[in-house]
Amino acid sequence: MEQALDPSHHQELYLGHKKELRDFQPRQQVSPTLVLPRVSFVIPTLNEEKNLPYLMPRLPGWAYEVIIVDGRSTDRTVEVARELRHDTIIVMESKPGKGTALRAGFKAARGDVIVMLDADGSMAPEESIVFLCALMIGADLVKGSRSLQGSGSADLSFFRALGNWGLTQAVRWLFWCSFSDLCYGYIAFWARHVHLFDTCDGFEIEALINLRAVKHKLKIVEVASFESSRIHGLSNLRAIRDGTRILRTILRERLRSRRPSHGTERPFPINLGQEP
Repeated sequence: MEQALDPSHHQELYLGHKKELRDFQPRQQVSPTLVLPRVSFVIPTLNEEKNLPYLMPRLPGWAYEVIIVDGRSTDRTVEVARELRHDTIIVMESKPGKGTALRAGFKAARGDVIVMLDADGSMAPEESIVFLCALMIGADLVKGSRSLQGSGSADLSFFRALGNWGLTQAVRWLFWCSFSDLCYGYIAFWARHVHLFDTCDGFEIEALINLRAVKHKLKIVEVASFESSRIHGLSNLRAIRDGTRILRTILRERLRSRRPSHGTERPFPINLGQEP
């Protein structure tokens, strides 16, 4: 049974945001010599035919490539992706799991920067410019947070929010870091670091990427991000099953290395246009 949600609400938000961008007048002209890095958007899909029309038109025009990693969809997901963007790169992945799909997308990416994006409409592609800016001013990895000022979620149940909080606190204590939101998959990083994230099959890949970034002392930046509700269909995430896998990943990564020093890089927040 699909979630009762009016798609026109998402369309209104998109059109309003588009008008704001069109009317925006910069205070200072950007140098014409500024060259953006090549950015690869990696989007895992599984029966997302109805959601892609709300997502793909909102992807930024400066995207170097869009990679759809399809995990055995039984609907028209692949056909719709190609119809919406003719240059979409399609990677067919027969093995199940979000981590498997993302790693297949990472392998296919040719860009300098990789941005992980969900296909269900919960993550706003318009926010990706903030992730890219943070990378361009020195960050190695940028992760979205639903817990910073200016962020939030319309999708987190109380049970999932409690689990995410507990796992985040465990990582803060075990790895001496200051993450505010561990289990959120809106992440961007320089492609040169992709070899660090070479193992993981399920939803725990999001936590693994964050943990590996801490262990290898990458400069991590958190940015405020708002998570909308899934537009169509049901999520494949199962709170208890996947929460258990994330906890095992945390413990395994902790036991495989010495306790990080107090000098480990810690994430610092960037808010999206709101004052504290």
